[in-house]
Amino acid sequence: MADNGVLKGCIFVGANASGKSTIILGIKLLLDLLFSERNLNSGMFRCIFGERRQYSLEYEFLIENKTIKYFFEFDTERDMITEKLHLDDKLMLERMGLSAKAYIAEPTGVNYDDSDVGKDTLFLRTLYFNTKFPSNPVLSAWIDYLKKSVYLNLFDKKIITYGAAEVSALRYLDNGGCEAINNFFNEYNFEQNIEYEHSSQGGGIQFIVGDDNSKKSIFLKRKGIDVPIPIMEESLGNQNLIRILPAFLTVIKNDGMLLIDEFSSGFHNDLESLLVKYFMEKSNRAQMIFVSHSTNLLSNSILRPDQEYVVEFRNEDGSSVKRFSSEQPRSAQNIEKMYVSGVFGGLPDYKEVNDETE
Repeated sequence: MADNGVLKGCIFVGANASGKSTIILGIKLLLDLLFSERNLNSGMFRCIFGERRQYSLEYEFLIENKTIKYFFEFDTERDMITEKLHLDDKLMLERMGLSAKAYIAEPTGVNYDDSDVGKDTLFLRTLYFNTKFPSNPVLSAWIDYLKKSVYLNLFDKKIITYGAAEVSALRYLDNGGCEAINNFFNEYNFEQNIEYEHSSQGGGIQFIVGDDNSKKSIFLKRKGIDVPIPIMEESLGNQNLIRILPAFLTVIKNDGMLLIDEFSSGFHNDLESLLVKYFMEKSNRAQMIFVSHSTNLLSNSILRPDQEYVVEFRNEDGSSVKRFSSEQPRSAQNIEKMYVSGVFGGLPDYKEVNDETE
């Protein structure tokens, strides 16, 4: 479940409003700032429990056995951005306010001023889109990896891609993805297939999508039952499955990060387990980072303790993150039972409901 020591995935669990989604959003923020033209022009990301007028994030990636560290800070009081990029501890880029210096193409460095450095934009983004880092294949490979990432929020039904890949269900099917999804269903004994057509019929019933023959829709057919079921008449679980499978299949094929918030929306426990196991088995250098309330995923047959994290909210101190492996559980121990019994923390402290009848 790891490539060169980098885990293929990890899960974050904890009580509601503990900060789990914030971790996913911290990764998503980097992708947004690099590829979605999002500006750092407000204090909306600053911690409201602290007094500091700054917020900062630091990221570390292992690309082609090289360590990339990227840091940025936004000072909401001075309206100023600071950035630093290191490759194997060698400084590659530094920026303070509207002044920057890059050592990527020239070892002695190239200076940039306010004519090049945007006030509300990461200079890393500007430099990459202007140059593509032709002299540094490692940094170029890093950006390509990030661009192949996908963010999913199953509660909001939100899907965001950062590169050219089409992972919305309809566009994926328009590009021939029906076969890949049906192959997945057949391999894992789902007893159903999908059709993506202008019309579908069976069992004496026919559905037609509008008057234009170019219009198509998704229909499911269960094996042994020839009647087509329009996707919008299917269960929430099946709708969400069709919604996210293109992202799973694409990220596994192309590498990148699959970021999933609210993974448990409408899925049976066994389906959740299958999807996580499938990703861990089939992915090469892709990573799945997700939030779930399904404690059944805390199993040694699905994820190891070093892939499991609990998030706990500590009032004005913010949230803390704890790795399950820090408690050194034995391989034979039931990790789920350990979590729900409070060994790792991160459980809500609700008062029990009195179930005695009068």
